[in-house]
Amino acid sequence: MPKKSRVTFCLKRVNLTIIMKRILITGENSYIGTNFEAWARKKYPEEFIIDTIDMKGYSWREKSFEGYDCVFHVAGIAHVDIGEDNKWLEQFYNIVNRDLAIETAKKAKREGVKQFVFMSSMIIYGNADFVKARINKDTPPHPESIYGNSKWEADKGVRELADENFIVTVLRPPMIYGKDSKGNYPRLAYFSRRLWIFPNIKNERSMLFVYNLCEFVCQVIMRNRGGIFFPQNAEYTCTSEMVREIAKITGHKIWISKIFNWVVWTAYHVPGESRAARRLRDLARKAFLNMAYEQDMSVYDFEYRLYDLKTSLEIAEGTNNGDDEKI
Repeated sequence: MPKKSRVTFCLKRVNLTIIMKRILITGENSYIGTNFEAWARKKYPEEFIIDTIDMKGYSWREKSFEGYDCVFHVAGIAHVDIGEDNKWLEQFYNIVNRDLAIETAKKAKREGVKQFVFMSSMIIYGNADFVKARINKDTPPHPESIYGNSKWEADKGVRELADENFIVTVLRPPMIYGKDSKGNYPRLAYFSRRLWIFPNIKNERSMLFVYNLCEFVCQVIMRNRGGIFFPQNAEYTCTSEMVREIAKITGHKIWISKIFNWVVWTAYHVPGESRAARRLRDLARKAFLNMAYEQDMSVYDFEYRLYDLKTSLEIAEGTNNGDDEKI
């Protein structure tokens, strides 16, 4: 090899070493963490070195965070359908969603990590409602559940640690969905494949496909971006139209009609505090009411919304493997 080429080759190797970032995902086997790791390893193999750690128990406190450029904190518990007056559950949410996040951020800062990425939630703005007004940058957080409050307390707590040497990146995403996701999406997809009729209600929801989220996280880490971010799909989602699309993708015939819209209204207003009554109200609220960010809140100087709604639903339902030029 000529001497000049050898020098060039060595310089390239040096540059590669400089730009690679070490990321620690705190929350082993989490849905978001697992998808992010797979996405980043496949799309940015020369940008990131990624490790994960289990946050259950106390052993994680013995692991040194030194040498990591970024900690991506995804450990936490989601909303569970138990009475909001359950004091034990409130304490559990606060320990896992608030205290663990803040303790992890403090450890990261203390041990020289440059950036901390925290998964907050849209739920800090309260529950979905009938009002069509969208959330904007001036909308104050107003959590209405113990889950939402635990995320809001963590959101504030980790941001208080930010300084010129410690970048704190807080993401407040709407509902995240994708292949093998948990929560509301698989329930809705199940109904889409089984029911022959579904209410035709015009609502507006912000949602975020998991691959779009993964790309967003890669971008804010590569660019060392700190602050509060509101990633969402480029399109709003109407529940009835999404059910129609899923049914179409899976080859199921379904009739979207206003005939049974009254059922949704009744479910949302069902009286009582029994578990069944709460579940009905919760299901109606999450599926059919409005909850959306203004789109201009989610536009940044980098592209992350690589998949539109139709393609993302195809991937989530397994009819499209997503292996194209985007990955």
